[in-house]
Amino acid sequence: MHQIFAYIKFLFRSSNQHGVHSPFVYDLLTKCLYVKKDKPAFQKIRAFCNALNQDEQSIKVTDFGAGSRVFNSENRKVGAIAKNAGIPIKRAILLNKLASCFQFETGLELGTSVGISSAAIAIDNPILLTTLEGCPETAKVAQNYFDKFNLKNISLQIGEFDMLLDSILEKENTNKASGFDLVYFDGNHQKSPTLKYFKKLLALAHNNSVFIFDDIHWSAEMEEAWEEIKAHPSVRVTIDSFYWGLVFFRKEQEKEHFTIRL
Repeated sequence: MHQIFAYIKFLFRSSNQHGVHSPFVYDLLTKCLYVKKDKPAFQKIRAFCNALNQDEQSIKVTDFGAGSRVFNSENRKVGAIAKNAGIPIKRAILLNKLASCFQFETGLELGTSVGISSAAIAIDNPILLTTLEGCPETAKVAQNYFDKFNLKNISLQIGEFDMLLDSILEKENTNKASGFDLVYFDGNHQKSPTLKYFKKLLALAHNNSVFIFDDIHWSAEMEEAWEEIKAHPSVRVTIDSFYWGLVFFRKEQEKEHFTIRL
């Protein structure tokens, strides 16, 4: 019920490119996200999603985040996970568009699941994506599909996010790396972990980094987390697309928040 009321409020507040007065956001919409032209990458994404949707094998899933509102059992069919827990094809294509338009070279994903969003980011893009998954069985499925679709630009790490992130931060600092161009948060739909990971990964953000938070209207506490993220001094521009919250750190931009239908 919370999501239903949240979506109604979103519809009243949201606009498209005609309600946007920021040249940066206007160009992002009109030259990237709203472009209708089909691409070979989109066909590959559809094939990846369709293969997962038809997968009848059952696995034992370990939930580390907010849990599932759909499944009552830890034994689940891969196809059911893909349909109910994975992002739909439309959003997968939007992710691919974003990665392509910004030409991200480095990315980090928190929450691989069966790999749909990972594949969407990686397919036909120059990015080297590190994706983290807590459940070994789910990760095994994702890796099999990455191999099947020859996605060699994805590195899958299995374990608890806190330990994996500490290791990544240490490695980045040791190598004096410039951080990540993209960070996609989709592993724990709870306020406290979301804010913790956000603040921890700010150390790896640069001026042109993009952070994407999945399911910002999942619950009242996730909406609270989103408001805190928007208010952070490092955040300059945000886009609430209902399912996603997009965060930009561009210091040259005025601090502005947009609610936009994608």
